[in-house]
Amino acid sequence: MSTAAATVSLPPATGAWREGDPPGRRAWVTLPRALPLEAGGTLAGVRIAYETWGRLAPDASNAVLLLHALTGDSHAAGPAGPGHPSAGWWDALIGPGAPLDTRRWYIVVPNVLGGCQGSTGPASLRNATERWGPDFPYLTQRDQVAAEAALADALGVRRWAAVIGGSMGGMRALEWAVSRPERTGALLALACPAASSAEQIAWGSIQTAAIRADPGWRDGRYHDAPPGGGPHRGLGLARRIAHVTYRSEPELAARFGQTPQPGENPWRGGRYQVASYLDHHAAKLVRRFDAGSYVTLVDAMNGHDIGRGRGGTAAALRRARMPALIAGVDSDRLYPLAQQAELAAALPGADHLRTIESPYGHDGFLIETEQVGALVTELLSRA
Repeated sequence: MSTAAATVSLPPATGAWREGDPPGRRAWVTLPRALPLEAGGTLAGVRIAYETWGRLAPDASNAVLLLHALTGDSHAAGPAGPGHPSAGWWDALIGPGAPLDTRRWYIVVPNVLGGCQGSTGPASLRNATERWGPDFPYLTQRDQVAAEAALADALGVRRWAAVIGGSMGGMRALEWAVSRPERTGALLALACPAASSAEQIAWGSIQTAAIRADPGWRDGRYHDAPPGGGPHRGLGLARRIAHVTYRSEPELAARFGQTPQPGENPWRGGRYQVASYLDHHAAKLVRRFDAGSYVTLVDAMNGHDIGRGRGGTAAALRRARMPALIAGVDSDRLYPLAQQAELAAALPGADHLRTIESPYGHDGFLIETEQVGALVTELLSRA
């Protein structure tokens, strides 16, 4: 292989969107004031990237906020293309006649603060020449929702008809409902807890430790490294660990079992099919995501606690009296149904826990679009 070909095949130091890259469908809002942070201090010059579908009504009454999970971004619908390394993560749910019907609703999908696909995060420039890197501040879900509220202000949306999110997006949807109930017309929270458990924090901490242990991490100052010089091994390992928790054991057993990868012998250094599957997902992520953002967002998820400083979970959730649907996936071993049952029982506007039946584990909230679409349709009928 030539040196040029080898260089092309190496992963970039970061998969983040960068200034000068194609914008794709993104638009941006720069917050007019520095953002106060829950952990102390402020973050100035915040930009939030977002995408929209549909048209905002003159009275702004038809706006729906859709919040993505850990490695998602603003590109919830549409094909991959310039500026968008992946196709839309909920493409089947957005469009004319879809559950999120763009003939009626105005769908807004921001890239989360601390993310890496256009919003301010560790890979962003903090001044004309330097990237934030390890100096990027610690964020909480509440900081991220505060940034999203400033985005809503800029768009002229005083009250969302509905706020919808799954996994990490569900955490932020809950935070919207509790901290800004007057701005949240209805709530759909999928596959998420009221507070991260010790086991969930443990899984997240293992992933961030894998990234920080990579020599390419360079204490977080890797963004200008050459191809292959960033922490892609650690980020890939974090993705492998996470992906096992996202799927169910029965599904992995049925799909892969102990079958070797074709042409490889695990007794001679080859891989099993399940290992090849994890390698594939790791290789995709390192080309479209940033290791510093992964650490920042996992840290924020680990700190998720809707009841912190609010008298506990039950007291906090009593603030959220809007119509609410809470759903979980029956095979989810990362965020098990018992956590969603707690939410459904404590939210005044929720009737009962909704269960998404799926063999796919936590990822069922992304995969089972027919079942999720029915929940979205039901929620919006109340909105």
